[in-house]
Amino acid sequence: MRNTIRIIGLGLLFSFISCKEHAEDKDDDQTNQNTETMTIANDVHSFGKPNEVAIKHMHLDLAIDFKEEILQGSVRLDLENKTGSDKLHLDTKDLTIKKVTLDDGSETKYQIKDEVEHLGQEMIVDITPETKSVTIEYATSEEAEALQWLSPEQTSGGEYPFLFSQSQAILARSWIPCQDGPGVKFTYTAKMTTDPNLMVLMSAENGTEKNADGIYTFKMEQPVSSYLMALTAGDLEYRSTGRNSGVYAEPNMLEASAWEFADMQSMIDSAEELYGPYQWGQYDVVVLPPSFPFGGMENPRLTFATPTIIAGDRSLVSLIAHELAHSWSGNLVTNETWNDFWLNEGFTVYFEQRIMEKIYGQDYADMETKLGMGGLKETIADLTAKGKKEDTHLYLNLEGRNPDDGLTDVAYEKGRFFLQTIEKAVGREKFDAFLKGYFTENAFKAMNTERFLEYLDEHLYQGDAALADQINADAWVYGPGLPDNAPDPHSSELDKVEAQVEAFVGGTAPADLDTAGWTTHHWLYFLRALPEALTSEQMAALDASFGFTDSGNSEILCDWFQHCIQNEYKEAYPKMEHFLTHVGRRKFLTPLYKRLVKTEDGTEWAKRVFELARPGYHFVSENTIQELLYPTDSNE
Repeated sequence: MRNTIRIIGLGLLFSFISCKEHAEDKDDDQTNQNTETMTIANDVHSFGKPNEVAIKHMHLDLAIDFKEEILQGSVRLDLENKTGSDKLHLDTKDLTIKKVTLDDGSETKYQIKDEVEHLGQEMIVDITPETKSVTIEYATSEEAEALQWLSPEQTSGGEYPFLFSQSQAILARSWIPCQDGPGVKFTYTAKMTTDPNLMVLMSAENGTEKNADGIYTFKMEQPVSSYLMALTAGDLEYRSTGRNSGVYAEPNMLEASAWEFADMQSMIDSAEELYGPYQWGQYDVVVLPPSFPFGGMENPRLTFATPTIIAGDRSLVSLIAHELAHSWSGNLVTNETWNDFWLNEGFTVYFEQRIMEKIYGQDYADMETKLGMGGLKETIADLTAKGKKEDTHLYLNLEGRNPDDGLTDVAYEKGRFFLQTIEKAVGREKFDAFLKGYFTENAFKAMNTERFLEYLDEHLYQGDAALADQINADAWVYGPGLPDNAPDPHSSELDKVEAQVEAFVGGTAPADLDTAGWTTHHWLYFLRALPEALTSEQMAALDASFGFTDSGNSEILCDWFQHCIQNEYKEAYPKMEHFLTHVGRRKFLTPLYKRLVKTEDGTEWAKRVFELARPGYHFVSENTIQELLYPTDSNE
């Protein structure tokens, strides 16, 4: 997933799209990985006990009810009973359980325990040591946190309703009773029934046309974690973008989306050249309505993407490199618990950079790297100032906390720079060989921090104590902030931007600055390098020269609006209100609302806008902004 605050200064999220008629992609060597029994580390965010009884396959049979805004039907869970246990422990949240049946046809007893903050409710099902599967008939709540139900008015087309899920980190339990921890992997099949005017897609093999009966079937033969369970239904069409890539979008967004992501197949090919075959068959992207709370979500075979990356100039398309890279780091080799989240995101940002460097050149990669370091330093300073220094470690302790607390630049950028430090120490060729072997050997398995460091020692250090000391992995993984051997990125392109910022501060009029050929990277660096305090005349001159308020680029708008709030540039407020009420991506919402509540008149304005926008925000975004505007200790 592209984090809401990932690339500092430059949240250049990149969204890609890939979809095409899904052929059956069988690979016995891949799917047999699912049969391997492994001991899974204790997961403080799950009630499941997979070391006793584990889910190995899931079959969903659900009806999508837009009128009641619920899913209802059943799920069959095929089990591996490792210890002869008579109990199956599952994660649920606000589900209505109607009946539980064992594979011998008998109805069995179950217990739903009291809700635990962040975690939901533990479900304990009575089984026998011989039980091979249980079938649970259930319905979701209309408040299910993973599900976003949109009225026709909240979509791009405006004619039909829309549904999408967001299961990461631990929200799958709000629409499926499951073992909702990333270390538990299973295959799945599904049958979904909906309005025949809509198309249903999942993180599985998908078709490319609507079915007249509104019934869709799905198959995912490679084992996945529950947070990668994904569902969407809406008025969607498909366009191929290459050999095994394509895009789904609402009809009025399809042409623009396909044009924006024209380089997607090249990205897939480049990724395969680096770290081995893409093992999921098809790579598709669906462009969702604006309320999707993230830049992208790496659901296998079907990346979910925000429409805010459709800038009309292909300037934000490196999101695909990020979400595509997750097909190796995250989906293929998965963090075992959310304390190990950096193993997903740090590897993915490093891999993303390598893809973009290969396709767009060194200057592009250098700009991203420098911007990434800038964002990381700001995040570390912010967390340290708040007394959360321990959250600047790569390996986290999130017990008793929402795992979303780990979604900061630390996992993404500190993880990336740790890998860059290793690359510099051993050389790119040797490190590439190491990573390719790592992905191949651990495919379709879970990995935790301790085992990764052991793997690093065995396969890369190979007894070289001097090399191990040079890299100093413990300081990176278990220590705060940035170690002494952290890289110091440089970008000659961004040096040019700094020169223009200096000229502006020195009195040069915006119209006289040399900005020819600037990309989104340049502009975002420019905006972030400007002084916080600007006069009304300076704000007006910048806007008149560069058209920031009327920009169609959400990244630029977010950074510009922060200056507008800081300097009370009221001319931009109507456009900012439109932005806040039409965009649900948390990465953009959070910094704007944060800045608004710090100004004298901003809090009341922000609350008014939030109440207008709230129905279109996903739970993830709504919850974050609610806490900003109405802190829980304020009794407001």
